[in-house]
Amino acid sequence: MNQPERLPARQADVGGIPVARLLPVRQRRLIGAWCFLDHAGPAHFTAGQPGMRVGPHPHIGLQTFTWMLKGQVLHRDSLGHEQVIRPGQVNLMTAGLGIAHSEESVAGEQELHAAQLWIALPEADRHTPPRFDHYPRLPMWSQQGVCFTLLAGEYTGHRAPTLLFSPLVGLDLHARQAATLILPLRLEFEYGLLALEGSMTLAGKQVGPDELIYLGSALAHVELALEPGTRVLLLGGEPFKEQIYIWWNLVGHSEAEIAEALADWQAGSPRFGTVPGYNGEPLPAPPLPAGLK
Repeated sequence: MNQPERLPARQADVGGIPVARLLPVRQRRLIGAWCFLDHAGPAHFTAGQPGMRVGPHPHIGLQTFTWMLKGQVLHRDSLGHEQVIRPGQVNLMTAGLGIAHSEESVAGEQELHAAQLWIALPEADRHTPPRFDHYPRLPMWSQQGVCFTLLAGEYTGHRAPTLLFSPLVGLDLHARQAATLILPLRLEFEYGLLALEGSMTLAGKQVGPDELIYLGSALAHVELALEPGTRVLLLGGEPFKEQIYIWWNLVGHSEAEIAEALADWQAGSPRFGTVPGYNGEPLPAPPLPAGLK
């Protein structure tokens, strides 16, 4: 087995919620086409606190992928969709040429725990028309006291309904009891593992939450030991060989593409539209730095 690469998180804040940012980091920018990973929470709010609140902001060249574990969040977008996401569900927004959306905790919610991911669109699909999809039901099965939920792609004969533009897999494992598992992998995929709760042991080393483990590729399987209550996210995909640029909420295939989108957003271009129903101002775009990578 390749020597696993341990990637500690950077701490950030999104809409008033503490997040552990695991992708992109200096050591690794992508796992397959997965190009962004925030572990949000677990966060708890006292009565009267607003919870998470992220004003309207733009996206291009990506899919936003939200896997909800606790709490409820209301999504609104410039296509007119309004959708509450609940635990065990996925919201998938395909930005393509351009879309804007907002996210906020449902009134009265006192907790939030989620994984927020982005998927880079291949160059051929980067201008696909924007759309929003909600997935309230996903393939689930149990093995050795571990509940598997397939979030994206295919795994051991199961297929998730989530819309993809690249060969990917996303899998949630929740151990009700201590378990040792041998997970089959695809040789042509590269993989990463993240403990969202609890503790796992991999290659003789214990790993807790908010440390992404990059496994690499050319692996037929990986062996994991899970403590009771542990929840692990497995991400994988064919290595994404196209160069991408990421700035703020935008993914592009050139700096010029990012600069154009920023200018369009600041000018209030109809490219992104407006988000109906949100009580607040849209987020201003930060200036583009020189030498974006």
